[in-house]
Amino acid sequence: MSSPFYAYQSIARATHEHGVETMFGLMGDANLFMVDSFVRDFDGRFVPAAHEGSSVLMAVAYAHVSGKVGVATVTHGPALTNCITALTEAARAHVPLVILAGDTPVDNPRHLQSIDQRELVKVTGAGFEQLRTPATVGKDVARAFYRAQVERRPIVLNMPADFMWQEVTHDVQVLDVFTAPGGVAQGDILDDAIGMIASARRPLILAGGGAVAARDQLIKLADRLEAPLATTLKAKGLFNDHPYDIGIFGTLSTPAAYDLIAQSDCIVCFGTALHDFTTDRGKLMKNKRIVQVDVEPAAIGGGLHPDAALVADAGLTAETILYWLDEAEVPPSGFTRDLDVATLTMHPAGAETSSEGFVNFVYALERLEEALPKDRVLVTDGGRFMTEVWCRISVPDPQSFVGTVNFGAIGLGLQEAVGVGLAAPDRPVVLFSGDGGFMMGGINEFNTAVRLGLDLIVIIANDSAYGAEHIQFIDRKMDPSLTEFNWPSFAGIARSLGGEGVEVHSKEELETALVQLKDRKGPFLIDLRLDPRDVPRMRI
Repeated sequence: MSSPFYAYQSIARATHEHGVETMFGLMGDANLFMVDSFVRDFDGRFVPAAHEGSSVLMAVAYAHVSGKVGVATVTHGPALTNCITALTEAARAHVPLVILAGDTPVDNPRHLQSIDQRELVKVTGAGFEQLRTPATVGKDVARAFYRAQVERRPIVLNMPADFMWQEVTHDVQVLDVFTAPGGVAQGDILDDAIGMIASARRPLILAGGGAVAARDQLIKLADRLEAPLATTLKAKGLFNDHPYDIGIFGTLSTPAAYDLIAQSDCIVCFGTALHDFTTDRGKLMKNKRIVQVDVEPAAIGGGLHPDAALVADAGLTAETILYWLDEAEVPPSGFTRDLDVATLTMHPAGAETSSEGFVNFVYALERLEEALPKDRVLVTDGGRFMTEVWCRISVPDPQSFVGTVNFGAIGLGLQEAVGVGLAAPDRPVVLFSGDGGFMMGGINEFNTAVRLGLDLIVIIANDSAYGAEHIQFIDRKMDPSLTEFNWPSFAGIARSLGGEGVEVHSKEELETALVQLKDRKGPFLIDLRLDPRDVPRMRI
């Protein structure tokens, strides 16, 4: 039986009815009463951020790790403009989010904070849904949640502030989301694809983020073909422990794996748009047949044009290909029989020494890989340090890896690490950030992690410079001093914000830090001091 509510209560109730238990945000005059109702009337958890964009990023990581729709809320005008980079990151990551955004009163077009919020949201690639009237709250909230899931992107629900205290009759509206697998591959193109796969002597299976749910089917197909398995960065860890997993495909491959990929004659790609970093700008795909399978038509042909493309579900397609290979009694390729996987998965070792006062970054990563908790969730910020982290720090599975580089931004990592900590409260979260990224965004939310009591380990690759720019000056024999900074002590900042922090200038200090790490009581920061002239180049 429907009951009278104020609109702000109806929004909170509708959000609760969609199974939302955690909401990230920053309160203002257009959303504070809704947040209060969500917490007090519906036992929701509100996680306050220090910056509006942080709340969106927290929701992004929460959604990725939990598998739920992420929810954040901000007020109007400058609050929403503060979210533009975060919304773009979320849209390009294809993460389902609902952003409950206030808007200035409809009857006050000259309001100081008024801006065309629809146009603002559109430029990010996020979707926009208008709360049309107080009477349509249930329908509009339901529509936002539905769109977030089927469109796999953030949807901003625009809530005029003058609606909040108007009385409404609440109606339950939760739309069915049709989640059956996508199409089954069939027809002449399927026949062509199977012909290419069957005739391959050195086939390889490549899985991207869109094929994570098809792990078992892809392994069965690879075993049947005797083909090695590889992943894109977004599917990092998908084939852990498989005897013929060669790791990440592309510019992040080991030298031996890169050579093996170059020797293959057919790449069967599932759930990957074949980014330039995956294909090394097309170099790795030359002189071989490419079969691409993706449920999203827009993912096909963006980076390069395949020889056969199947707009279909990854798992169902793998099963279909396997069926017809068996029906035709196609023999296995034998490609994996002589592979030395230990060599194929070994990255070059790091030196134990560096310049006076610095630690060697690759050596530090090797020791951290050994010492960090094995059940970790790994989060990486942007910067020139990140490609070595991606290569050398392992994860249990793709859901335990969050890379914040879908927009090529820096300064997003710690915010997403907070979201991870809420989604996986019983697991340690490990964040790698650069010094510039930490100063840009991490410093804003480190205390949020302290307040929440998160088990967060922050490792700063601190070369006291904007490294990607530093190397460009060096390459052109120019003075790099404009890229260099005399930062404050990040370990000292961590302590002043309520956490723990240690500085590492040498191999010996690294070992001391790793001992202290075992006894951490809350957020713990390790400041790795690096020589800016001795940081590996990005593998892109």
